[in-house]
Amino acid sequence: RVTENAKNSLASLRRENPRLEPTLAIIQAHNDSLIQEANKNFAKEIGLRVIHICLPEGSTKDEIVSEILRLNEDPNVQGLALDLPESLYSSKVLNAVKPEKDVDGLSSVSLGRLVHGDVNDCLVPPTACAVMELLEDMGGKTVLLVGARGAPGAALQSLLQREGAAVLSCPWRAPQLQSQLRHADVVVFGSTKPNDVPVSWIKPGATIISCAHDLLSEKHSYGQQNNPAAEKTVGSLAVAMRMQNMVKNMERWIQSQQYRKWDLHCLKLQPLSPVPSDIEISRAQSPKAVDVLAKEIGLLTDEIEIYGQTKAKVRLSLLERLKDQPDGKYVLVAGITPTPLGEGKSTVTVGLVQALTAHLNINSFACLRQPSQGPTFGVKGGAAGGGYAQVIPMEEFNLHLTGDIHAITAANNLLAAAIDARILHENTQSDKSLYNRLVPVVNGVRGFSAIQLARLRRLGINKTDPETLTEEEISKFVRLDIDPSTITWQRVVDTNDRFLRKITVGQANTEKGFVRQAQFDIAVASEIMAILALTTSLQDMKERLGKMVVANDKKGEPVTAEDLGVTGALAVLMKDAIKPTLMQTLEGTPVFVHAGPFANIAHGNSSVLADKIALKLVGEKGFVVTEAGFGADIGMEKFFNIKCRASGLVPSVVVLVATVRALKMHGGGPNVTAGAPLKKEYTEENLQLVADGCCNLQKQIQITQLFGVPVVVALNVFKTDSPAEVDLVCKIAKESGAFDAVPCHHWSAGGRGAVKLAQAVEKAANQKNSFKYLYSLELPIAEKIRIIAQKVYGAQDIELSPTAQSQVDRYTRQGFGNLPICMAKTHLSLSHQPERKGVPTGFILPISDVRASIGAGFIYPLVGTMSTMPGLPTRPCFYDIDLDPVTEQVKGLF
Repeated sequence: RVTENAKNSLASLRRENPRLEPTLAIIQAHNDSLIQEANKNFAKEIGLRVIHICLPEGSTKDEIVSEILRLNEDPNVQGLALDLPESLYSSKVLNAVKPEKDVDGLSSVSLGRLVHGDVNDCLVPPTACAVMELLEDMGGKTVLLVGARGAPGAALQSLLQREGAAVLSCPWRAPQLQSQLRHADVVVFGSTKPNDVPVSWIKPGATIISCAHDLLSEKHSYGQQNNPAAEKTVGSLAVAMRMQNMVKNMERWIQSQQYRKWDLHCLKLQPLSPVPSDIEISRAQSPKAVDVLAKEIGLLTDEIEIYGQTKAKVRLSLLERLKDQPDGKYVLVAGITPTPLGEGKSTVTVGLVQALTAHLNINSFACLRQPSQGPTFGVKGGAAGGGYAQVIPMEEFNLHLTGDIHAITAANNLLAAAIDARILHENTQSDKSLYNRLVPVVNGVRGFSAIQLARLRRLGINKTDPETLTEEEISKFVRLDIDPSTITWQRVVDTNDRFLRKITVGQANTEKGFVRQAQFDIAVASEIMAILALTTSLQDMKERLGKMVVANDKKGEPVTAEDLGVTGALAVLMKDAIKPTLMQTLEGTPVFVHAGPFANIAHGNSSVLADKIALKLVGEKGFVVTEAGFGADIGMEKFFNIKCRASGLVPSVVVLVATVRALKMHGGGPNVTAGAPLKKEYTEENLQLVADGCCNLQKQIQITQLFGVPVVVALNVFKTDSPAEVDLVCKIAKESGAFDAVPCHHWSAGGRGAVKLAQAVEKAANQKNSFKYLYSLELPIAEKIRIIAQKVYGAQDIELSPTAQSQVDRYTRQGFGNLPICMAKTHLSLSHQPERKGVPTGFILPISDVRASIGAGFIYPLVGTMSTMPGLPTRPCFYDIDLDPVTEQVKGLF
């Protein structure tokens, strides 16, 4: 009956989960083949897969624990059971088993739940189950447990007491054993009965049950004339109960894989006035432990990799687990054309999720870019939001985080080293020498690596034996013939270092005169960063890394990372960086920090993977809020035309961030310079300047409407803004087509100061959405550039330089013409001229050059010159940054 019930239950689970492969691992440290055979037979009958790990007799507890810990982490094993000599059943061994895999129910966690009456929340030990199955109405009866020690004995005692039995327990050698046996209605042998304990001690008519392993005989009559007691053994019934427990465990496992309702406990904020510095605010709040946050939002313990107390990587396996879970609402935070000071998009993003979750009780996730350390120590400072709308701890957010940028740096520079080394070796060796070194004899055997075989196939050489290639085929295989003048792949470092903008490499004598001019870019400008932000899986990332074009050969054909044989190594360096990092806001709401591509030569958005995971976690009624770099004309346009194409996701709402000071600048106010005090026009009421500058806000609303997405204007309020200025901006925004326009005070008040914005976003997300891309990928490259220039920037037309036209022709010929466009343009104006504020018109947009990030999957035209390596100012931020050697606290970060 037990077996049949388990079999039917498992069949039902399989109907709902066709790919289910329940696997029970049993660690055995004895030579009893009967037990092993019984486990296999029952498992086969029910439909379970069993793996026996047979350790040698005499194995130590440490050796068994080591094996348990290995199986705990095996995702293909859902249940774990132990068949060990009695001496090895210590609490150390039993508690090494993960509670969620503890099929025998012997860990302290399982036993504690059983003793406390939480029978539905634990698995009852199979032996105890079997004993209870063999017994009937126990009310008022006396049960004696003999030789039943440890967890199995405690479990059985608890179950019997719950059934109303009076339970006594004693060891075999206890002096009172004979007396107790005479008065017991039921006797349970927890271990084999010694021969010197005569059966005549047992009360006539008592029920005897043996829990000792005896699978050869289910019943044994003692045959004594005055004591016709029959001993029942639980042997095979206990094994059946174990398999039943495994099926129950599978039911729980499947339930644990389902979407979990959030149980988020938000952190309280007590805003001060005046508002302290960002780092003081961050430090005054005690963040939750990241594993606590992860559990609150429905992440499983094996889906996170913890870095310290407040950061954790989230594994991509979550996407498979929640693949049937509907996505939440998708919100993009963009901005008007900013001042050099920035207008607070990150602060709005954080304030909005704090308002949604901590104050409106709506699940929400912020997805932010990881900041480069270059600007952190240069001129900008931190990028974790600001005031009472921050990601914490802000110093960890702004510095190394979980090492993703360092991984990108290592991968990028490995590829750069491979390019120059390959050119050197081809210049100094014959075809034969190259071939012998590229395909060496190892242990008497010569063979191609997997990536070399792939290159042979691309060359049309369908051979796998290195000895069979002709001289011509060898030459084609070993020579990439890279043209040094066409190398586009640069080395990177995550520091603002202007003296690396142009360098010479190869000056040592060992490089044999191979000298060329090169440069360093800042790490976040690497194409690998753009790939990290756009990739959808590990496989997709590998393919994108392989497609990266680093140069042309002397025939004008592209040379890729795959040609250099480095793709697999790059993927290895990036295998942890692909996982988003979980952090939290000041109010304890979840944040993903992942990827931070440049917003000019790349698309300036956080990762697709972070967005996809967050959209599953928030649930159908939740919100994921992400941010696009620079103004809507740059970051938002790229978000829609590049990121949404890569992800297949459709945005629900755009939040357009504006400030009174930026609008005054667009209305004709004096120049705004980072680090310099603001002129009086920006600190005193001036309604005319505001009204004149709202043209930029109106234009950015129109740009958003090109994509068919509702827009809510968030006015980031500063203490110098007058109520009349705030009202005027909101009025003009609504008249210009915004769904709503809301003043926001999250910087000074936290999420409470953005509640009205959150309510407006929630309403806007329920509006009709007619999202569309701006252009078809099938259009010629120049035409796609023209559409962006005219419809988004307001240009009259474009003008391609001869260099740009030549590159367009080359990329089209090489088959890259169907990629989206990523314009590299100043963010300080809608035009190509930073000094032209407001809404410039009638200008011709000059395209000086056109380059390609083939792995990332876009063409990027350069509008004017574009620096990819910032420099340090006269007084960098690092003057104010220090470390307290006693407390180890960072000072002056922002």
